[in-house]
Amino acid sequence: MATIMFLFTLLTIFFFFLRRRKASSATRLPPRPPGIPLLGNLHQLGSLPHRSLNSLSKKYGPLILLQLGVTAPTVVVSSSEIAEQVMKAQDLIFASRPPSSLANHLLYNSTDVAFSPYSDYWRMIKKICVVHLLSSKCVQSYKSVREEEVALLIADIRAASVAAEAVNLSKRLVVLTNDILCRVALGRKYSGETRFGEMLEEFTKLLGCFPVADFVPWLGWIDVLTGLDGRVRRNSKELDELLEQILEERLQKKRSEIIGADEEVLDLVGVLLSVKDQHEGNDAAIPLQKEHVKAVILDMFAGGTDTTFTVLEWAMAELIHHPTCMQDVQKEIRDVVGSKEFVEEEDIDRLTYLKAIIKETLRFHVPVALLVPRVATENTLLQGYDVPAGTRIIINAWAIARDPNYWDRPEEFWPERFIDCNIEFKGQDFQFTPFGAGRRACPGIGFAIATIECALANLLHHFDWEVPKEMRDEALDMSELRGITIHKKSPLLLTAKLHYVELA
Repeated sequence: MATIMFLFTLLTIFFFFLRRRKASSATRLPPRPPGIPLLGNLHQLGSLPHRSLNSLSKKYGPLILLQLGVTAPTVVVSSSEIAEQVMKAQDLIFASRPPSSLANHLLYNSTDVAFSPYSDYWRMIKKICVVHLLSSKCVQSYKSVREEEVALLIADIRAASVAAEAVNLSKRLVVLTNDILCRVALGRKYSGETRFGEMLEEFTKLLGCFPVADFVPWLGWIDVLTGLDGRVRRNSKELDELLEQILEERLQKKRSEIIGADEEVLDLVGVLLSVKDQHEGNDAAIPLQKEHVKAVILDMFAGGTDTTFTVLEWAMAELIHHPTCMQDVQKEIRDVVGSKEFVEEEDIDRLTYLKAIIKETLRFHVPVALLVPRVATENTLLQGYDVPAGTRIIINAWAIARDPNYWDRPEEFWPERFIDCNIEFKGQDFQFTPFGAGRRACPGIGFAIATIECALANLLHHFDWEVPKEMRDEALDMSELRGITIHKKSPLLLTAKLHYVELA
């Protein structure tokens, strides 16, 4: 057996160098940092890949070629101009996704919106989500849900404030975002009666992992030894059982309760089940299966809760770190809202500085630092370099958002840069694409921003925030945790002093 493995390794090394030799004969490939046999450049990703790749791009240029294990070559984009080529000028060529074993295991063979390959199925499922959950009309229709859940959050923090207890704001923001999406996607909250929140936290952590088997297949046994394989199987099983229970509950209801006679906006499960029924009855060319429904539900939670909570957490951390910004935004909110207790969504359009803080948080702490990878579906050129079909494309949105070629004082948290500035995050300004751009842009921008604005405005209106007394001699930990979404490494523990005094 040892002899066979040795010969297999030698053959692998031979084919690895043969592939490199063939690639080098192409007209012109992007610059490539030197790698090592078998691993290629995999060892250079580091614990925080967005930062490691940024360092490589500073040395080798804004378009670099990496060989990650023995998989298809990977091109990393770290400039606005090249990002625009990928996500706009050649968007169709780069609209598909490379295969991912994690997405296949966790998202029912990648039949969700984010990881599904570009196809008729993907177009259909994205349209369903946009029209029935993420359109402007739907986002507005869920206003009462957002305000009710934010009011519950404020009441919870008020109780902690009265009791002079420190607030684990990170934990509370996770519950808030999960409960809002549970109500609009599933019809009711599940966080109080199941381990749903813990399962989703593990789910999003797993999506950000790098399985060895995806890059060096014959070393896949390492994923078993590290426990990654077991974690994926366990999480997939637990979530599937819960989703099966949720769908079964809905199927037990009368059809009239799922599909109303009017045009009332329905929760996502009801919409997906109704579409599934229609497809089964009409022999649709692209039938919608129960597994597809589950995949889309998980996708909405991965994209709609994790990134939203992360932006809120970083925004509050930066405001604690920059007390002058905190004072300025609280003054703006309290001047605009006046004697009203609750900041309503109608007030937010007048909160210019609050919106600037949210934009700066999205720039300084891009939630998904490395946008979900794309894949070239045909041979093409980028900046004069050859990009063969099958090449993975990674856009380092974090690096672009801190590039001094596009930003003044890029390494500072400076919300004032967005005052009287027309740069937006909706996919038209390629130096600022925290939600991506083009066909594969995140369709839930409006939903996420509405939640962030409502929650942040009310947290700042109701309370004055500071670090607990016992922690004031320590520097606020602003270090990052690796994952598909870039979280704060340590929870945000703060004390909240009630500002608004209810009238008797």
